[in-house]
Amino acid sequence: MSFRDTEKQFAFEVYPKREVTLVRGEGATVWDDTGKSYIDCTAGVGVANVGHANPHVARAICEQAGTLISCAGIFYNDVRARLMEKLVTIAPDSLRRAFLCNSGTESIEAAIKFARHSSGKSEFVCAMRGFHGRTFGALSATFKYRDQFEPLLGGFSFVPFNNIDKLRAAVSVSTAAVVIEPVQGEGGVRPGDAEYMAEVQALCTERGVLLIVDEIQTGFCRTGSMFACEQFGLRPDILCLAKALGGGVPIGAVLTSDRLTPEVGMHGSTFGGNPLACAAALASIEFMEENRLDAHAREMGEHFAATFRASQPERVRQLRQMGLMIGIELKEKATPYLMALMDEGVLALSAGPTVIRLLPPLTITRDELDVVLEKLLKVL
Repeated sequence: MSFRDTEKQFAFEVYPKREVTLVRGEGATVWDDTGKSYIDCTAGVGVANVGHANPHVARAICEQAGTLISCAGIFYNDVRARLMEKLVTIAPDSLRRAFLCNSGTESIEAAIKFARHSSGKSEFVCAMRGFHGRTFGALSATFKYRDQFEPLLGGFSFVPFNNIDKLRAAVSVSTAAVVIEPVQGEGGVRPGDAEYMAEVQALCTERGVLLIVDEIQTGFCRTGSMFACEQFGLRPDILCLAKALGGGVPIGAVLTSDRLTPEVGMHGSTFGGNPLACAAALASIEFMEENRLDAHAREMGEHFAATFRASQPERVRQLRQMGLMIGIELKEKATPYLMALMDEGVLALSAGPTVIRLLPPLTITRDELDVVLEKLLKVL
């Protein structure tokens, strides 16, 4: 029996599977069980920013695994302390403290609890097309995937993204926080307008409402800066992080401003801040900084956009891009083109029914990106 058949037999399947079994990766390339190689523009859905099987991260994991893997939050830990300090150092200067967890949806769950506890209010204003995770609290803040699981948490409302008048009308005396992505990833790779983001910040400051910024997908150099909110001048009260933080090892984080008030016992996580994941995260951030992946993502993204637009096919409605976070909206369904790209040796994602989403490792070379462009233009 093949590995594919084994998964089909035993998995409680919730994913729309593609008929390929990936077994190895290096940099921006992955291989299947037949030996075929692919340029990976999924990166584990934006996880492998430092590349697959990054040697620097692998060494850190190996060394930490032989030292201490697990350490509950009721004890202090050297590696956890160093990671918290590093995260606060690289984050916007409004953020002072860190809570570590295991995933993006967990970071949103914690953010919701922290915001309600600190503000004494219970309502949240979120964006249409926004995506924040699939657990109950995070799903309550998410615009899609809700219907079959309702009733969800109460107190969540949705307004159009990039529409400050609708947001202003929705924020009330009961609003604990506004929840926003600088670029809507699952929602079609839709960047916020600079003017809109400035107005969001001003509105939250004026009304005394907390600002929760979800950088689970945009964080860690993806958009051409360490965090996308830097490009908009945002000063979040809560910043939610995960995906690329651990270089492939599951880890999430919530960074908070001084407006948030912690209380012993209000939250917790068995595996959150474990030394193994923290060591991987420190190595991953160190690699990003030493190799200037922010600048590389910015340069490669600009090269991609200029080259693609010069030969943009008729069936393309719009290209949207920040760094190496790329969305290509088609005038028709995207799935056939994703399958055709896979046949050509390029793996890509969707972001809604008509959008091809590219999230390659930020270590991708110009030559590799040119191959992606060649294959993409060919299938389109």
